[in-house]
Amino acid sequence: MGLNQIGASILTALLVGLWTRGAARGVFLLALSALALFWFQPAIPLRSFDFWIPSLSIFLVVIVWFITSTAGAWKSRQNIIGLAVIIGVVALVDLTRYIFPDPILTTTTPPRLIVVVGFFALAAFAIAAFTALSRRFAFTLTLVIILLVAILLILKSPNLSLQLSVFFRALTNRPLDTASALDLRWLGFSYISFRLIHVLRDKQTGRLPELSLPEFAAYVVFFPSLSAGPIDRAERFAGDLRAEFRLTQDETLLAGQRIVVGLFKKFVIADTLALVALNDSLAAQVHIPGWMWFHLYAYAFQIYFDFSGYTDIAIGVARLVGVKLPENFTSPYTKPNLAQFWNSWHITLTQWIRAYFFNPFNRWIRGYKSLPAWTMLLAGQLATMLIIGLWHGVTINFIFWGAWHGLGLFLQNRWSDFAKTRFAVSNPHMQTVLRLGGVALTFHFVALGWVFFALSAPALSFETLMKLFGIH
Repeated sequence: MGLNQIGASILTALLVGLWTRGAARGVFLLALSALALFWFQPAIPLRSFDFWIPSLSIFLVVIVWFITSTAGAWKSRQNIIGLAVIIGVVALVDLTRYIFPDPILTTTTPPRLIVVVGFFALAAFAIAAFTALSRRFAFTLTLVIILLVAILLILKSPNLSLQLSVFFRALTNRPLDTASALDLRWLGFSYISFRLIHVLRDKQTGRLPELSLPEFAAYVVFFPSLSAGPIDRAERFAGDLRAEFRLTQDETLLAGQRIVVGLFKKFVIADTLALVALNDSLAAQVHIPGWMWFHLYAYAFQIYFDFSGYTDIAIGVARLVGVKLPENFTSPYTKPNLAQFWNSWHITLTQWIRAYFFNPFNRWIRGYKSLPAWTMLLAGQLATMLIIGLWHGVTINFIFWGAWHGLGLFLQNRWSDFAKTRFAVSNPHMQTVLRLGGVALTFHFVALGWVFFALSAPALSFETLMKLFGIH
């Protein structure tokens, strides 16, 4: 999000917090979040795709709500209002084509109204079909999860995204030679998909509480956390919406402080560090180890202040409407080991992966009783960190980054178990020294891993690692 979008989000949140009460707050948040889904969408060279991609996000939200809610739930007054708001927002965005000379909520002109009416008809048919299937066949939920994962893989894989762009360009008679993997940028889908999968999995395991459509849709596309998280839980979010809320002076001050801190982190510290942070160009040009470390340190702090800055802004804006989003960072670079680092860095992603992948994977692999315990641990930690790496992008470098942390977590776990029985230290001064040493070692391990994250090619990454240690 840019400053204009952040400013609009703050103003919108203030108006909602001051003027809405009860169930109306959830309905207003749904409408405004759906509008933000269109307005925040970046420019896409494929005509009208900045309209269709947000529309598909909304369609996925509605279909998941229908197949996870109780039969006939859509007939309640609150849910009919939610459906009307969703249809109204999509129709309103499309009608701007006829009202304004230039697009105001999308970067290109929305499609003709008759096309959108056809989309509504197809969406209604698909929702009815999936809902009927879900009532008869439990695997329907799994099918939707597979669909979400497949979309995520396509969007995160440069080669697949490029091929899909070529397909759509050929379909719409657009030039193929300018096709790019960036043609299909789907704002917030990484977070939207994980929220939807969380709901689907909780429905399968019987842990999902009943949610109204306005509550559910507002949760999935909540505008403060749309583009950079954190990944909230549906039941926690709905609890905040149902609680009585009045925006007080104290609450406004706390939210404002969080927003100001976030703005400073992102637009002062992170954007300044970005000028000297490690990138492909610098990695190829710099040959002196000291300067390479300087650029790597700059990148390590730039990515932290950028991401945590956006999180602070999201948490602050959400507080203005009575939603207390979970924390995502708690001083990760001050942790004395890698396990504590990952319990402090992108906390909601780590917790999501632990709940929906690591724990089920561990239960499954423990069924192979012939495997040594250390093998199970290594497999679980490697697989988990590879999933986190691939969530950021389906590339070789992200696979290396995930493997780096998976192996690091395994080695740290083995060392901790070994040291507990052999190196008990009671001297408080020595404990402080060991802790500081652990902080320094953990930070540098993480920083070296950022080489794979910051650069685009494995060869350049390994060359950079050698330069850091003076090996040419």
